[in-house]
Amino acid sequence: MRLANAAARGVASFARAARGPFYVVQAMGVRAPERLYVAPQDIRTADPTVADEIYAGYFSFDGKVVETNGRSPFAIAPPSRAWRRSLAGFSWLRHLRAADRELARANARALVDEFIRTRADFIDDPAHETSVVARRTLSWLAQSPILLEGADQDFYERFMKALARNIRFLLRAMASERRASDRLLCAIALAAFGVSADAGRKFELRATGLLDAELLRQILPDGGHIGRNPETPVELLLDLLPLRQAYATRGRRPPERLLASIGAMISFLRVLKHGDGSLALFNGMGRAPPDRLATILAHADAAAAPVLDAPQSGYRRLEAGAAVVIVDAGAPPPPAFSGAAHAGCLAFEYSIGAERIIVNCGAPPAGAEALRRLARSTAAHSTLVVEDRSTCRIEARSGRGRTEERIVAGPSQVKAARRATSSSHELELAHDGYVRELGLVHERTLALADDGSQLFGDDRLVAQRRGARTENFVLRFHLHPNVRAVAAGGRKVLLTSGGVELAFEANADVAVEESVFFAGVGAARKSAQLVVDGRGVKDAHLRWSFSRVEEEGLGAG
Repeated sequence: MRLANAAARGVASFARAARGPFYVVQAMGVRAPERLYVAPQDIRTADPTVADEIYAGYFSFDGKVVETNGRSPFAIAPPSRAWRRSLAGFSWLRHLRAADRELARANARALVDEFIRTRADFIDDPAHETSVVARRTLSWLAQSPILLEGADQDFYERFMKALARNIRFLLRAMASERRASDRLLCAIALAAFGVSADAGRKFELRATGLLDAELLRQILPDGGHIGRNPETPVELLLDLLPLRQAYATRGRRPPERLLASIGAMISFLRVLKHGDGSLALFNGMGRAPPDRLATILAHADAAAAPVLDAPQSGYRRLEAGAAVVIVDAGAPPPPAFSGAAHAGCLAFEYSIGAERIIVNCGAPPAGAEALRRLARSTAAHSTLVVEDRSTCRIEARSGRGRTEERIVAGPSQVKAARRATSSSHELELAHDGYVRELGLVHERTLALADDGSQLFGDDRLVAQRRGARTENFVLRFHLHPNVRAVAAGGRKVLLTSGGVELAFEANADVAVEESVFFAGVGAARKSAQLVVDGRGVKDAHLRWSFSRVEEEGLGAG
């Protein structure tokens, strides 16, 4: 089956390469539209007070604030590439629209016109990256009512010509596999233009077909993205939900897989959702504003059956009472889509109600590359770490001013089985990420009591070849910054978070050490971690438990 799938992917890649010249020729035929029929709604939360800051010349993106002092923000050397991407993506136009004032609308037109007229030459300008051009196109289409209402004819024509240039750029980008992870956003922008503008029925149908093909390629049957980052479906849905409505408004038939993909992605996000509304921190997931997820779930089918597993994406969920356990039980994504993926196989997160107890460190914001490499290591996850090694090998790949560090080796066999006992729900897990170098398989069992009062764990290393053994291994349990940990003996730690009190026990020595939480509001936050030392443990077998304090007599032996 793996050979058949690889062959199918090879045929698809060859077909895309063969269509490359077609995209280039098609791009040459794109002309500026005369009118826009619909404007896909921007459903991201807007803050009208940001409009006042922008009018005053303050542009704040990705942790950097620039005061323009009367100059065009597009002619200023950017403080970071991430800042320039955000500026040139124009998502911030929604704040000016929310202000609902003529001054804000005039400012929006002026800023868009400045960008169109400015020819700032920065080396490898991020404004010309495929993902940024696609975002700019979607932003301009969504905010076209405030840009074009009351505009003079000259601006109207410049704006339409600029839109057409974006579309020609995106069509040429579809001919390249260099940034495969950008292709879906690119296809969404092309489809949005096709259904919104008078681009012609032929272009609209081709753009719809491109989107359908990329949804098939990148959205897995369970709704996860092929890159395994939980944040990706959130961002995609914020664009796909308005696009679905735009097709309906025009009375057009949407791509075949659009409706099914939206439903599957919403179900997937429910698998990864904690009781406080946040998503589990796996494979590049950082802090996502909770309002975004709430906006998406407001479009969900309330009658849809709850889902516990996302097997194609590699995530599993245990739920009982107020307790939730979410596990990464998947192999790394294909290299082309692994730029954000982490070496966290079999790591888990654990929450009780609105209190998050065990987490992974998460991903830092864009631009913090050194921290990003640290966050991707196995040690930054709540799992077993052998000889301080990561389960994946990550190497740099560069191109067009962007260096991307991809996973080039990692677990190839990851097993996950669910079973129920008379008193608990269990997951039996294993991965071979340490076999190649150390000859060891990591096996993990997680068991959540039926009433959610206890979580039991069993971790062991199993030799796969003669002589394979290690004594240098630890279990790491990263605590949410709100959790207070107090040692209560060599093998026991008491944990408190909000109104939740837990006792952690293990069959080996436990230490409370420093950790860092990258997914908090603003900068990284100091936190703690429980470290269970495996040295001297018989058969490399560790047993542990979390118990509500009133049940602590049932801890691990």
